[in-house]
Amino acid sequence: MRFPVIVCPWLKVNGMAVFPFILVSSKQQKEDASLILHEKIHLYQQLELLIFPFYLLYLLNYLVNYTRYKKRYNAYMNIVFEKEAYANDNNPDYLSKRKIWAFLSYL
Repeated sequence: MRFPVIVCPWLKVNGMAVFPFILVSSKQQKEDASLILHEKIHLYQQLELLIFPFYLLYLLNYLVNYTRYKKRYNAYMNIVFEKEAYANDNNPDYLSKRKIWAFLSYL
Protein backbone atom coordinates (compact mmCIF):
# COMPACT_ATOMS: atom_id res chain seq x y z
CA MET A 1 0.00 0.00 0.00
CA ARG A 2 1.25 3.47 -0.81
CA PHE A 3 0.79 6.39 1.54
CA PRO A 4 1.62 10.04 0.80
CA VAL A 5 4.65 11.37 2.68
CA ILE A 6 4.37 15.06 3.55
CA VAL A 7 7.19 17.26 4.88
CA CYS A 8 6.02 19.38 7.83
CA PRO A 9 8.93 21.52 9.10
CA TRP A 10 6.92 22.56 12.17
CA LEU A 11 6.59 18.94 13.34
CA LYS A 12 8.32 18.42 16.72
CA VAL A 13 9.03 14.71 16.06
CA ASN A 14 10.82 12.94 13.20
CA GLY A 15 7.68 11.31 11.87
CA MET A 16 4.01 10.72 12.53
CA ALA A 17 1.31 8.58 10.95
CA VAL A 18 -2.06 10.30 10.59
CA PHE A 19 -4.13 8.13 8.31
CA PRO A 20 -3.64 8.14 5.37
CA PHE A 21 -0.55 10.34 5.57
CA ILE A 22 2.99 9.99 6.82
CA LEU A 23 4.23 13.31 8.15
CA VAL A 24 7.98 13.94 8.48
CA SER A 25 9.80 17.01 9.72
CA SER A 26 12.43 17.26 6.95
CA LYS A 27 13.20 16.22 3.39
CA GLN A 28 16.03 13.99 4.65
CA GLN A 29 13.60 11.99 6.77
CA LYS A 30 11.42 11.45 3.72
CA GLU A 31 14.25 9.21 2.46
CA ASP A 32 14.77 7.37 5.77
CA ALA A 33 13.52 3.85 4.96
CA SER A 34 13.39 2.80 8.61
CA LEU A 35 11.34 5.83 9.64
CA ILE A 36 8.93 5.43 6.73
CA LEU A 37 8.46 1.72 7.48
CA HIS A 38 7.89 2.53 11.17
CA GLU A 39 5.12 4.95 10.22
CA LYS A 40 3.64 2.51 7.68
CA ILE A 41 3.35 -0.07 10.45
CA HIS A 42 1.32 2.49 12.41
CA LEU A 43 -0.92 3.07 9.39
CA TYR A 44 -1.62 -0.66 9.16
CA GLN A 45 -2.42 -0.68 12.89
CA GLN A 46 -4.77 2.26 12.37
CA LEU A 47 -6.56 0.45 9.54
CA GLU A 48 -7.00 -2.70 11.63
CA LEU A 49 -8.59 -0.72 14.43
CA LEU A 50 -10.72 1.41 12.09
CA ILE A 51 -8.58 4.51 12.69
CA PHE A 52 -10.25 6.35 15.58
CA PRO A 53 -10.03 3.47 18.11
CA PHE A 54 -6.29 3.30 17.36
CA TYR A 55 -5.79 6.86 18.60
CA LEU A 56 -7.92 6.21 21.68
CA LEU A 57 -6.05 3.02 22.55
CA TYR A 58 -2.71 4.68 21.83
CA LEU A 59 -3.52 7.50 24.26
CA LEU A 60 -4.87 5.14 26.93
CA ASN A 61 -1.80 2.93 26.64
CA TYR A 62 0.44 5.98 26.99
CA LEU A 63 -1.42 7.21 30.08
CA VAL A 64 -1.28 3.80 31.76
CA ASN A 65 2.42 3.57 30.94
CA TYR A 66 3.05 7.07 32.27
CA THR A 67 1.51 6.19 35.63
CA ARG A 68 3.66 3.05 35.68
CA TYR A 69 7.02 4.48 34.50
CA LYS A 70 6.70 8.17 35.53
CA LYS A 71 8.72 9.29 32.51
CA ARG A 72 7.38 10.36 29.11
CA TYR A 73 10.04 8.54 27.11
CA ASN A 74 9.52 5.25 28.94
CA ALA A 75 5.75 5.59 28.64
CA TYR A 76 6.09 6.19 24.90
CA MET A 77 8.54 3.33 24.29
CA ASN A 78 6.23 0.89 26.07
CA ILE A 79 3.13 1.67 24.02
CA VAL A 80 2.19 -1.63 22.42
CA PHE A 81 1.94 -0.03 18.95
CA GLU A 82 5.41 1.50 19.29
CA LYS A 83 6.89 -1.79 20.44
CA GLU A 84 5.72 -3.50 17.26
CA ALA A 85 6.87 -0.64 15.02
CA TYR A 86 10.33 -0.32 16.61
CA ALA A 87 10.85 -4.08 16.65
CA ASN A 88 10.23 -4.31 12.90
CA ASP A 89 11.17 -0.98 11.31
CA ASN A 90 14.43 -2.41 9.94
CA ASN A 91 12.77 -5.41 8.27
CA PRO A 92 11.69 -4.36 4.76
CA ASP A 93 9.65 -7.58 4.35
CA TYR A 94 7.71 -7.12 7.57
CA LEU A 95 4.49 -5.67 6.17
CA SER A 96 4.18 -8.36 3.51
CA LYS A 97 4.37 -11.06 6.20
CA ARG A 98 2.66 -9.27 9.08
CA LYS A 99 -0.37 -11.00 10.53
CA ILE A 100 -3.49 -9.04 11.38
CA TRP A 101 -3.45 -7.47 14.86
CA ALA A 102 0.23 -8.37 15.24
CA PHE A 103 0.62 -5.62 17.84
CA LEU A 104 -1.22 -7.87 20.34
CA SER A 105 1.87 -10.06 20.59
CA TYR A 106 3.67 -7.07 22.15
CA LEU A 107 1.32 -6.78 25.14
